[in-house]
Amino acid sequence: MNTTSGDIDGGRPTSGVFAAVDIGASSGRVMLGRVCPSRGATLETVQRFPNGVVELDGGLRWDFDALFAEVLAGLRAAATVAAGNGERIQSIGIDTWAVDYGLVDASGKLIAPPYSYRDERSRSAVARVHALIPPEQQYATTGLQFLQFNTIYQLAAEPSLDGVQALLIPDLIAFLLTGQRRTEATNASTTGMFDAVTEEWATEFLDVLGLPRDIFPPLIRPGESYGPLWPDIASQLGLPSGTPVVAVGSHDTASAVAAVPVEQEEFAYISSGTWSLVGLELKHPVLSEESRAANFTNERGVDGTTRYLRNVGGLWLLSECQRTWAAQGFTQSLPALLDAAAALPPGGPQINAEDPAFTAPDNMPERIRSAVRHNGDVLPDRPAAVVRCIMDSLAAGYARTLNDAERLTGRTAGVVHVVGGGSQNRLLCQLTANATGRPVVAGPVEATALGNVLVQARAAGVVIGGLTELRALVASGTELVRYEPVEARIVQSSSRSSTGPH
Repeated sequence: MNTTSGDIDGGRPTSGVFAAVDIGASSGRVMLGRVCPSRGATLETVQRFPNGVVELDGGLRWDFDALFAEVLAGLRAAATVAAGNGERIQSIGIDTWAVDYGLVDASGKLIAPPYSYRDERSRSAVARVHALIPPEQQYATTGLQFLQFNTIYQLAAEPSLDGVQALLIPDLIAFLLTGQRRTEATNASTTGMFDAVTEEWATEFLDVLGLPRDIFPPLIRPGESYGPLWPDIASQLGLPSGTPVVAVGSHDTASAVAAVPVEQEEFAYISSGTWSLVGLELKHPVLSEESRAANFTNERGVDGTTRYLRNVGGLWLLSECQRTWAAQGFTQSLPALLDAAAALPPGGPQINAEDPAFTAPDNMPERIRSAVRHNGDVLPDRPAAVVRCIMDSLAAGYARTLNDAERLTGRTAGVVHVVGGGSQNRLLCQLTANATGRPVVAGPVEATALGNVLVQARAAGVVIGGLTELRALVASGTELVRYEPVEARIVQSSSRSSTGPH
């Protein structure tokens, strides 16, 4: 699609070009999004780069300097590509993973590389926080799923917070680009300090924990602008100094869900990548004690929606197995591994993919076999068997989570949409259809970047309307694959899927 920013119809732009910075826990990308309501939205990847944790000062941290350098390089590349096509980038949007932050002092200096949520330091703070704010009280206010690495526990583990502010990772990148300190709301909702009803900071929690009330900058919503690029940054990038950085669903799952190509109101979604986020889109949070006991989370979505979901592990299990096998000299391609796994019969051993035992990097195949042994089963020491165990376990976890979400909300989903990298995994999609007993629609792969771009396009006036209109653009321009359930459900009992070793 050849879209030239500047096309005008009655004072409103009819097309636009936007830069999306989309960073996950294992890789990142900078993409150009071209949006024209009459022709849909397309993406062009201009730069991909790795991301990962490093061991530093006895902890697991993000190499943020390297990450930001990649962001700048990607934006320079995007500006060059756009200029070569006679296009102008109208704005920049940033989304990343949630909960992690960098501490910035009064002068704007990042005082240390940000900790990764995979670091164990927050575990020691959980009991201390719960003694001051019982889990029941936390959930009744924030509606947030308990995870030991939620931002509230990470901040409680900090030795000192004097004279600093915490900027969540996408807000930290935006700050370095614009000089403006803000906290985007969809990511704020993952901190454990955001009130799910008032949609403001839960200042009473900050007070009880002894945290400064200004530990986070003021809130900003998707579609609002952080501000224009610093002039020197704009010059480095080859962009006009007035180019705005626009808040999108900066929690990558929020952007991904905004781009789910739904054609009916009652749907479930699975944002499948390093993590799997499984849930329903609601108009209001569910803050009941039963919901808390089921460990569901109420996170903010684009346009004030609630993403009612649960983390169910993800393809991190598979990528870590591949990394271990490669180090051992086994280099079979992923398609060949999945084909071999698909040839195995159903009903094999499973693990609980949500278990925190699988969070940190290590010898993943052995940890999976250990969890299977703990459940009283045996898993053959063959990569295909381990891969099939992962796929069966994820699909069963998806089904259990969807069943629980429907029970707790009174909603029924007639179709399951899988977006993100996992939408390309045919075995996982088919097993998910089998396990849930309902159709699975797979795609788009780059849902997060599409959601990022479309929120920018709406802010620029290129797209008019709400999520329905944004999603219609995705559906019109995406090749979707539909999987029908063809086998008996593979969901196993909770006793069969116990949490394994800790």
